[in-house]
Amino acid sequence: AASSRRYVLCEVVSEDPRCRQCIEDRTLGLAVRDAIARVHGDYGLACCSISFTVKYLNAYTGTVLLRCRKDSYRLLCSALPFVRYLESRAQRYPCFLNTLHVGGTIRTCQKFLIQYNRMQLLRLLQNCTNEEERQCIQKSLLSCFLTEGQSQSRDEEEDDGTE
Repeated sequence: AASSRRYVLCEVVSEDPRCRQCIEDRTLGLAVRDAIARVHGDYGLACCSISFTVKYLNAYTGTVLLRCRKDSYRLLCSALPFVRYLESRAQRYPCFLNTLHVGGTIRTCQKFLIQYNRMQLLRLLQNCTNEEERQCIQKSLLSCFLTEGQSQSRDEEEDDGTE
């Protein structure tokens, strides 16, 4: 089914630098599912869980790409502001998810992300504490292409998010 999915591009925003360490598929997926259950109950969680997945994430930039079915993306997006922390090894790190873009294909999100990352690059580099971190961030941003999507070319053939 063409355009049966939506891709939600978010960033994890946290004051706690340790939060970055628990930006992983599993931790993030659990936090999002928990928020959906709190806001929309079991029914909402069941609707959103079909084909919901964390498609891509970048712990350096805090960038996350979530995939869900087109008919449940509004449920998903309305629950994202209720993610208040990521939990790892019984520690909770306060954070919130800032939704940057919603697209019909990985490619549209990738285009948006490239523009967005260009703006973020200077800000990130100014906050670097050492050369190693600086190089890691630069490498991370240069490789910001959502390469995982290439193995699932079906996703790429969908339309550009026109309803």
